[in-house]
Amino acid sequence: MFPFGVKDMMMFMAACLMIMAVISLFSGLITLVFRVSGKDIHTLASQTLRLAQKGVADEVSGLVGNASALLEALNQLVRTTTGVGVFLILTSLVLFAGSYFLITQA
Repeated sequence: MFPFGVKDMMMFMAACLMIMAVISLFSGLITLVFRVSGKDIHTLASQTLRLAQKGVADEVSGLVGNASALLEALNQLVRTTTGVGVFLILTSLVLFAGSYFLITQA
């Protein structure tokens, strides 16, 4: 049926795992480097700081409360993005280990 032997099939599966591991590793690194310290997050944080300063200067407590809630949401966004990046990198390590195991079995 198939012209592949068992060893050829295991090497093909190991190569597929290796490709998925490389993609996952680069995705995790890109997420950590560019998403966590993105320009849009810095812009939003600086605008929130200005909003909070204006609220304090004009003695508007609702404005300061909303600004602090926005800063907390930004903090949570950065933590979530960091978690996704670390998860992708750990997944790539597991895929590399699986690929290595398949190569040593062949």
